[in-house]
Amino acid sequence: MPAALVTVTPAFWVIIIILAAVVAVLLILVFIGKRAQKRQAQNEDIIRANAQVVSVLVIDKKKMKITQAGLPDLALAEVKWYQKIQKIPVVKVKVQNRIANVLCDVRVYDALPVKSEAKVVLSGLYITEIRSIRGGAILQPEKKKTLWQRFTGIFTKKK
Repeated sequence: MPAALVTVTPAFWVIIIILAAVVAVLLILVFIGKRAQKRQAQNEDIIRANAQVVSVLVIDKKKMKITQAGLPDLALAEVKWYQKIQKIPVVKVKVQNRIANVLCDVRVYDALPVKSEAKVVLSGLYITEIRSIRGGAILQPEKKKTLWQRFTGIFTKKK
């Protein structure tokens, strides 16, 4: 009597093809992520090299599209098409005798007070850090809770 033949159903082949596609997509994402991480490290080095501490008066701050921010044409020429759609933090500041629109780091944007003078680290048209604020301390925004902190917070008693 011959050994029992294993029959492979079409559903098995569909599952194998789907798993292969998922593995291929994950490998592509890892490759793209590593390349983006290298590019970001290079950009951080350039930003640190061009950084200078400047005293500014913050007039206004908004989140808007980069095309509406009133930045110079040379700055807009370097922006990729998908970045023109996103809203970014823009701060209107008075530096020495000029009023200028500058971009701002997201972490700095939340802590930057409006209508006050501050010493910031400015790298070109980009605020990367707050050094000090006249007449007060730098307020750090609340950090978002992780999923685990929210989950365990449900079971702890509040005082």
